[in-house]
Amino acid sequence: MPLTIKSKNGVHTFKVDVAATPEQQEKGLMFVQSLPGDRGMIFPYDPPQEVAFWMKNTLIPLDIAYIRSDGTIVRITKAEAMDLTPLPSGEPIAAVLEIRSGRAAELGIREGDIVEWTR
Repeated sequence: MPLTIKSKNGVHTFKVDVAATPEQQEKGLMFVQSLPGDRGMIFPYDPPQEVAFWMKNTLIPLDIAYIRSDGTIVRITKAEAMDLTPLPSGEPIAAVLEIRSGRAAELGIREGDIVEWTR
């Protein structure tokens, strides 16, 4: 599914897989060995809720963006491969986006940018 992020320096497009079910959300990007710069995974939450992510069995580092109901990115954090430290959202969120580590900085994606995808 296509996903766009509107930032101050332009619009960035990704093709994302959707982790819609609890089973898909539990697996996420576990065991994936590489992730192209234009790919990712979105984890929708309805209703919005506070969540924490960790990197159990995740072989590659990721940027994790926590997204509010209005589409704004509230927080972006770097997640190290295989790290079991919980990375909390800090507030109720409507979705989490995982992309290749460092990609947010490369593209100038920041907190406050707007994420749009078909829900």
